[in-house]
Amino acid sequence: MDPQDLFVRITADNVLSPLDAAAVFGGEPRPLVVDLGCGKGRLLLARARHHPDRWHLGVDRMLGRLRKVARGVCRLGLTNVRLLRMDALYAVCHLLPRRGIRELFVAFPDPWPKLRHRRHRLFGPVFLDALAATLEPGGAVHVATDHLPYFDVIHRVVSRDPRFAIAPAWLPTEEERTDFELEFLAERPIGRMTFHRRVEAAAGGLTAP
Repeated sequence: MDPQDLFVRITADNVLSPLDAAAVFGGEPRPLVVDLGCGKGRLLLARARHHPDRWHLGVDRMLGRLRKVARGVCRLGLTNVRLLRMDALYAVCHLLPRRGIRELFVAFPDPWPKLRHRRHRLFGPVFLDALAATLEPGGAVHVATDHLPYFDVIHRVVSRDPRFAIAPAWLPTEEERTDFELEFLAERPIGRMTFHRRVEAAAGGLTAP
């Protein structure tokens, strides 16, 4: 496979429309897993190798990172991976299929620690609304961050949103740990959490605060 064939083509005609996962991946429908900010792809490649029955979409803004991931996909002979070069928030708000995501991973999002920059943080009302729209009923989000004050914020806003339910945190295998985690975080505490889209919320039984 040509690495370029792994990239999802975004044009003026579909830049505001949710992707058709079946058209992007081809073949019979499978559960869709998204690695939001996939970086160099360790997590994405490991999950795709061990879960061939699922589609895996890696999203990142950096073309160089995605090209490296694409080479890894081709080297491993994976057929269940596609790559999207796009801002994470835009992708979730506009491009991910509605009620189409089984799992979504957010590993080490930028914490924007300075007070004047916090409006740029990913986890906020707009992002939570987009998650509620794109997750399947019961679909899961897995989060990891080494910035514990940001972790506290994420945990607080999610736990207060009736559309979501906190679940036992997903723990990565050694193979799934990101390059960032392996290189910089060997002795640093990491906050991890998992939360699910409530089934009754997706059916209209609950509303956002």
